[in-house]
Amino acid sequence: MPLSSDQQAEIDVQRDETHTTRRATATGMEKHLYTAHPVLDHGFVRVIDYMGDDAAICQAARVSYGRGTKSVQNDEGLIRYLMRHWHSTPFEMCEIKLHVKLPVFVARQWIRHRTANVNEYSARYSILDREFYIPAPDMLNAQSEVNNQGRGAVLSGEEAERVLRILRDDAMRCYDHYEEMISQEGQQGLARELARMNLPANIYTQWYWKTDLHNLLHFLRLRADAHAQYEIRVYAEEICRLVADWVPYAYKAFEDYRMGGATLSATALDCVRRMLKGEAVTQENSGMSKGEWREFEGVMGK
Repeated sequence: MPLSSDQQAEIDVQRDETHTTRRATATGMEKHLYTAHPVLDHGFVRVIDYMGDDAAICQAARVSYGRGTKSVQNDEGLIRYLMRHWHSTPFEMCEIKLHVKLPVFVARQWIRHRTANVNEYSARYSILDREFYIPAPDMLNAQSEVNNQGRGAVLSGEEAERVLRILRDDAMRCYDHYEEMISQEGQQGLARELARMNLPANIYTQWYWKTDLHNLLHFLRLRADAHAQYEIRVYAEEICRLVADWVPYAYKAFEDYRMGGATLSATALDCVRRMLKGEAVTQENSGMSKGEWREFEGVMGK
């Protein structure tokens, strides 16, 4: 199950508490506090704490702009301007702390984003639960033939059953040996920090992950993208829904300029100009490599 009984009891107590504060709160985010949103088969994302809102972004920007801000009509317009022109520091005024339960192999991708404060569950001191990520049958894909880090067609029939059986059996066998090594009758048992090395990468871990909005949006731009690995993308998509409730103006601008926008190289932009003039532009006369041209066609909807 995503939450242990002790965790759920602690969350229930926290949800029953209310506090009076003078600091700004985001109504949309308040409803998510101490609520675990399920992800994958045993994972979750929940908001522990947050600081700031859309107004905090504008407040920081206007401090740096001074009198120049008089031409700005409203907060939404200012936020869209900041996003459009790749300003970063005003978005750093907002922070969020998440509690995430995720498979170890997903955590190793996630930790590549080195702009956060992280504290992970320690298997040196505690014993990991017998919980493993086992993909749903429609998520069992063959290796892509055109992308070395992508997926191809979905496996089916006996091959899918064989793979699922291997995943389940290996995970359970490794955990059986893990338990056997750390708790032997009449013997001291292997140290937990050594016994953990035999566990598979699909076992679940947990961490607290705190970051500012600027770096969070960078994470989401990469990991909520359709090309990101499914197992980390579903976490990013869940966080997107939280951010949309937390800072709606900032998230809408992010959707427009980052998720829904595109960056063109000088060569690609020149090709667009030539196309608008009626010139027939092909990969051969574009000045782009085959890979660049394929990505350009994707942006242009060809």
